[in-house]
Amino acid sequence: MSDSRSDSTRSLAGDELIKAVTDDVADWEGDELAAFVARAPESREEYRSGSGLPVRRVYTPADLPESWDEIGLPGRYPYTRGPYPTMYRGRNWTMRQIAGFGQAEETNARFRYLIEQGQTGLSVDFDMPTLMGLDSDDPMSLGEVGREGVAIDVLPDMEALFDGIDLEKISVSMTINPSAWILLAMYVAVAQDRGCDLDKLSGTIQNDILKEYIAQKEWVFPIRPSMRIVRDTVVYCSEHMARYNPVNISGYHISEAGANALQEIAFTMAVTRAYVEDVVAAGVDVDSFASRLSFFFVSQADLFEEVAKFRAVRRYYAKMMRERFGATNPQSMRLRFHAQTAAATLTKPQPLNNIVRTALQALSAVLGGAQSLHTNGLDEAYTIPSELAMKVALRTQQILADETGVTSVIDPLGGSYYVENLTSELERGIDDYMARIDEMGGVVAAIEQGFFQREISDTAYDFARRKASGDRPVIGVNKYVDAENDQKVEVHKLDPESEARQISRLKQVRENRDPQRAEAALERLLTLARDDSANLMPATIEAVRAHLSMGEITGALRGVFGSYTETPVF
Repeated sequence: MSDSRSDSTRSLAGDELIKAVTDDVADWEGDELAAFVARAPESREEYRSGSGLPVRRVYTPADLPESWDEIGLPGRYPYTRGPYPTMYRGRNWTMRQIAGFGQAEETNARFRYLIEQGQTGLSVDFDMPTLMGLDSDDPMSLGEVGREGVAIDVLPDMEALFDGIDLEKISVSMTINPSAWILLAMYVAVAQDRGCDLDKLSGTIQNDILKEYIAQKEWVFPIRPSMRIVRDTVVYCSEHMARYNPVNISGYHISEAGANALQEIAFTMAVTRAYVEDVVAAGVDVDSFASRLSFFFVSQADLFEEVAKFRAVRRYYAKMMRERFGATNPQSMRLRFHAQTAAATLTKPQPLNNIVRTALQALSAVLGGAQSLHTNGLDEAYTIPSELAMKVALRTQQILADETGVTSVIDPLGGSYYVENLTSELERGIDDYMARIDEMGGVVAAIEQGFFQREISDTAYDFARRKASGDRPVIGVNKYVDAENDQKVEVHKLDPESEARQISRLKQVRENRDPQRAEAALERLLTLARDDSANLMPATIEAVRAHLSMGEITGALRGVFGSYTETPVF
């Protein structure tokens, strides 16, 4: 959003100071700097940040925002320095290591292990069939069941996943998108059957379908009915689950697809605006649901740019919610985000280097004010992480929290000439992208025209080219390369019988269910699906209670919503 300043705002650097600093820099460049560079030239002609923004040698008070209000104080609009007044002095970020493999029982055991090690929130990874709304016995699922995450087909799977875990006391995040509303329905059913108060459940379901069309490429239905399902989950949670986040708007996957830091936050804000517009158009007041929107960003390699990125997107979001949507509740303007270190930076050569990469990326997330954090395992370039790798990753967060002192001061890089300048540059970059998206007719139109896809592919190609040439160093890959990789790591191995056990349980559940209840539940769901004004969540909860499987639900709804094929971008 464009800067808005009042006459009452205070200048950070007065005209006299700026003139003095500018004159001093000019004198320094013509004297000490010129003489030194003549003797020892700099190693590059041009320096740029990870996202390609020019980086000057030095920054001064002249590079600070014109108004103190652009920086401000933690917990105060525009929340540049953090969404809460005390930040980590009051409570550390949630340490939320993701886990998921095999059957629900196997993942449940990993959950219990991580909780014993001090993890403070659960995060679930689902296998590819579950992500795509397919059952484990679908021919397309062969060989993929439980491989990249846990397999969930029917309600008993979800019951086993959270067996022995108090859902009212631990926050649960679920990384799932096209079939997210079905997983949410199962989660609700499990909680209700245990007698839980839905208003006490905390956590989030990713449920960010637009970024699938932009970057991750996992969808079941066309764009508009998929948007309708997101709307229905947001409305349902706003009415029944006061502490639960029904959508976790994800820049992480946009980045992992090849976008740079600016594109990650700009495209995430464009998607956010589309969701908010959709829910508001359904007659829901923005302040009744905006406080439950949550975000998911990557923490990449360029430490200072990542810190600035988190600060910039927090400020932009606050302005957008107040100025565009008329939000008046401060909670509606506070961007809260989960961060994950960058899987795309992990390398197979010299895998122990990944511990260092992850630690520094985690540091940038903490310095940028993350509310929860996942640190990647050192072996994730090979497979899903082993218990040892997860323990080291969790200990990385615990060392940051308890040994480094970074939690003692809120936004310790606030006021840095470089970080403040970069924060403002990134915020302006979001504005520029939003204007371009508006010219194309909005997010859906831009997706259909391949805009986001082209932007990401061009950036990814440029990065790959620079890495191949050595212009972008990757230690152990194109610089300081070992002749032989002697760093052997123990990797996780999936039980080869897990897939057969999962398929057997699915078939047994189908055989034992009440066929009349299942048929009635499915017919009710299809009837409501044909009415765009109806909310699908209550009927989906009944469908999973009737032990309809995920594949049966999505398969039937394809007959109403259709399917989607992307126009390739070259």
